[in-house]
Amino acid sequence: MYKILKRSELTTNIYLMVVEAPRVAKACQPGQFVIVRTDDDGERIPLTICDYDRTAGTVTIVFQTVGAATQMMSGLKEGDGFRDFVGPLGCPSELVKETPQELKKKSILFVAGGVGAAPVYPQVKWLHENGVNADVIVGSKTKDLLILEKEMEEVAGNLYVTTDDGSYGRSGMVTQTLKDLVAEGKKYDLCIAIGPMIMMKFVCLLTKELNIPTVVSLNPIMVDGTGMCGACRVTVGDKVRFACVDGPEFDGHQVNFDEAMRRQQIYKTEEGRAMLRLQEGDTHHGGCGQCGS
Repeated sequence: MYKILKRSELTTNIYLMVVEAPRVAKACQPGQFVIVRTDDDGERIPLTICDYDRTAGTVTIVFQTVGAATQMMSGLKEGDGFRDFVGPLGCPSELVKETPQELKKKSILFVAGGVGAAPVYPQVKWLHENGVNADVIVGSKTKDLLILEKEMEEVAGNLYVTTDDGSYGRSGMVTQTLKDLVAEGKKYDLCIAIGPMIMMKFVCLLTKELNIPTVVSLNPIMVDGTGMCGACRVTVGDKVRFACVDGPEFDGHQVNFDEAMRRQQIYKTEEGRAMLRLQEGDTHHGGCGQCGS
């Protein structure tokens, strides 16, 4: 078992857990992910690594309850453990392959939407630890849904917070803040955008107009995490890639976002059925014929 050393609810339905996993902590890099499973019968859940401490042997994960499996995860307490905690998986961020001297010559911008702040944080932190400053835009629907603001503020060169409803920070979508920064004279050599698929799509449409190379993380479409299920097939340029083994990071200007979002919808019905079975427990009989029971 992989013991949960810390558990906190960052905001409604978004949780942070620090897990004892020394082998993963020893080898992981920013941009990679883990597969977790609560018990022998539990669903395999891919989660991007939010932080790690090699000395303490811990890995931090952040997740949002979106289905039955993550709802069950949210019920775990400090002292409980995961049956499986496998990783690191996926390819590290391309940033870690460059020297600090090379990176200091670039003006880098991160754009994080919602829970996307979790996978953005370790990359910004890694840059900060290597003496490289990066600007960060963090967006959420409302102030109450904003996560990791304090942590991001400690490692970002400049942090710009925006909310869709204007309840905190700048008002509007992350794309509007990006437009504003460029209009104010900011010039960027690289943008890294992580968040909901629709957000990444529109960030890429904008950065293509602005001629800013952009990297996106396609972790939202991963299911199995090993390339065996084929659920995360996506067209990048003229090639078919798998987000879990070839990524999760890709050239955002080459990703077929419409195809990727259609693929996401395939599993919505099954997620709903699983949640219904969880909520109804022993009273669930499947008599409707729509839930596979």
